[in-house]
Amino acid sequence: MVQISAKLVKELRDMTGVGMMDAKRALVEVEGDMEKAVDFLREKGMAKAAKKNDRIAAEGLAAVAVVGNTAAIVEVNSETDFVAKNEMFQGLVQELATLVATNKPADMDAAMEMAASKGTVAETLIEANQVIGEKISFRRFEIVEKEDNAAFGGYLHMGGRIAVLALVEGTTDETVAKDVAMHVAAINPRYVDESQIPAEELEREKAVLVEQALNEGKPANIVDKMVIGRLNKFKAEISLVDQPFVKDPDMTVAKYVATKGATVKSFVRFEVGEGIEKREENFAEEVMSQIKK
Repeated sequence: MVQISAKLVKELRDMTGVGMMDAKRALVEVEGDMEKAVDFLREKGMAKAAKKNDRIAAEGLAAVAVVGNTAAIVEVNSETDFVAKNEMFQGLVQELATLVATNKPADMDAAMEMAASKGTVAETLIEANQVIGEKISFRRFEIVEKEDNAAFGGYLHMGGRIAVLALVEGTTDETVAKDVAMHVAAINPRYVDESQIPAEELEREKAVLVEQALNEGKPANIVDKMVIGRLNKFKAEISLVDQPFVKDPDMTVAKYVATKGATVKSFVRFEVGEGIEKREENFAEEVMSQIKK
């Protein structure tokens, strides 16, 4: 029997996108011949995952998992929203969230090397590509840790199209944190409070507001007062704690959590596909490209 080196296995995996054991079996079958191994995998329909690398995966799901005092929020993408209804895909997303919360990887490279249900996370994703028939991408994650006197709140909107992980301090009541997470999902604030707003963003907004006031023909001596008022309104609109609480608009989020003896520490909001440029398909061009092949 021909000895197959780990280097050769890795090279075949990189070329075809198949799992480690599949690559090794193919090389053994053809006695280490790389070209024949690629053909063997193609004949078996196992090299198809590699062909999906140029596709855009902008659909999918996000999820939250809590393990003790550590929580994780993840986003996993697919090519179509239909896959989000697939039980295997749903299980994969939750598995990845739990693995991240348990292992606390430093970055995505470390996350891809975590042990998972089908080998490493990288190998598990490749298998999902093959079984589901679409490009599956583990796009991003964040890890949040808390003290014992705090609570995590996880909330999924539209089954995971939007996921929020909120952290409140001063209470261990998870329903309070979940209420905050629900508000974040609905209103989409950008910061916890105004202290987090970058100075350059405030200066840019102030310049716009000054121009607006001048263009309205307001006297120069009252422009400053108008701008201060409008700038305060702007800060309140983008700061979570100053927003009217979605469940009771008569109080702010800060006042709501204060009634529970708590304060908002942080939040993370993932909306599936945000920031991904989706390809605009031209049907006529697609047909012509197929004819030319």
